[in-house]
Amino acid sequence: MLVQTSRSGDSDVDARLQEFAELAASAGASVVARVLARVDKPNARFLLGTGKVEELRELKIASEADLILVNHALSPVQERNLEKYCECRVIGRTGLILDIFALRARSHEGKLQVELAQLKHMATRAVRGWSGLDSQRGGSIGLRGPGETKLELDRRYLRGRIQLLQERLDKAAQQREQTRRSRVRNAVPLVALVGYTNAGKSTLFNRLSGAGVYAADQLFATLDPTLRRIDGLPCGPFVLADTVGFIRDLPHDLVAAFQSTLSETRDADLLLHVIDAGDPERDQRMADVATVLAEIGAADVPQVQVFNKIDTIDGAQPRRDDVDGGQQPRVWISAAQDTGIDLLRNAIVDQIGRDSVRVALYVSPAQGRLRARLYEAGVVADENAAEDGGWELALDAPRERLNSLFGLSGGDGSYLREVLGAVLAPFHSDV
Repeated sequence: MLVQTSRSGDSDVDARLQEFAELAASAGASVVARVLARVDKPNARFLLGTGKVEELRELKIASEADLILVNHALSPVQERNLEKYCECRVIGRTGLILDIFALRARSHEGKLQVELAQLKHMATRAVRGWSGLDSQRGGSIGLRGPGETKLELDRRYLRGRIQLLQERLDKAAQQREQTRRSRVRNAVPLVALVGYTNAGKSTLFNRLSGAGVYAADQLFATLDPTLRRIDGLPCGPFVLADTVGFIRDLPHDLVAAFQSTLSETRDADLLLHVIDAGDPERDQRMADVATVLAEIGAADVPQVQVFNKIDTIDGAQPRRDDVDGGQQPRVWISAAQDTGIDLLRNAIVDQIGRDSVRVALYVSPAQGRLRARLYEAGVVADENAAEDGGWELALDAPRERLNSLFGLSGGDGSYLREVLGAVLAPFHSDV
């Protein structure tokens, strides 16, 4: 059974309860009853008032429920007291989301991150479900004396396991950082899909990349990040990343545990903010995503707002709206129906190539490896054969990509033309 709390003036209680019911369904629970509780001043013992707790207990007995889910953060004391009074398991919002993440994690790093978040959550709840925790080890040779209680042993085990998981995640983060540096050296931009959970990110990822990432109409259908290289566009190749969906009141433990995964969002050159265009809570969802982006340090990354699922809106047609002089395009599409995808591709090309420069470059016959590298990086716009067997190339790419490719520092287009034209070929004569 579900418990939804509210305060005076809350206008979206029904929407929050419906979302919480979808979370419960994603975890495999069957909802047999729902309870609304107004909480202006949380009760330190139960969170809810004593009258509402009694009502909850009676409804639990009448509906024969064996689990109570509360759409609110519960302190360890509140959780234990509710369990004891209602005589069944009680789980708060954080515990429910952690359980869903545990179901959906597939990669090694994702499983480590989920376990770390779960153990940190459990560390404050170590007394629940055990008896005799105040008994002590002792009585045997080498174990006489004050000894340790079972609770102390359990907490010591949790601390050790948390430390071990953190070390493994740090190592995984270092490997991810090496991959990111390799991508930067190869001057391949990163485009990350972000958005509220169940907005259609994975479906769009499959449409753009041709990958077979699992996509379903449920919250947190995919958890682990997936990356694919996209070729064949005028802006050159880029890496597309599908990331975990956001949700309102995302537990801070999860944000902290998934820092390495969310770094794909923070380090992106462009964000595709996928929005369910037909969602009545669309504006609130967009605000929730903006809040999480600010928490992880990605608020200033350029965005393309992708209004997905226009097939759920009568009369809606694919279109592109340029906001702020084209600085933040809005593209209306349906990934499921494959409509408006070309408009989105054009918007990506425009954003990645916004700061592009065009330079002419001569490559000698001995620099075939340099020519191959330029083609691999997707920065060659045109080529003509030179009389001596070399090549005259026209490079067209964002300034930062050329800087990264050739180890140059900033400057405007004319500076790059001068440096590349006069210095680049002899500098790379040994490539």
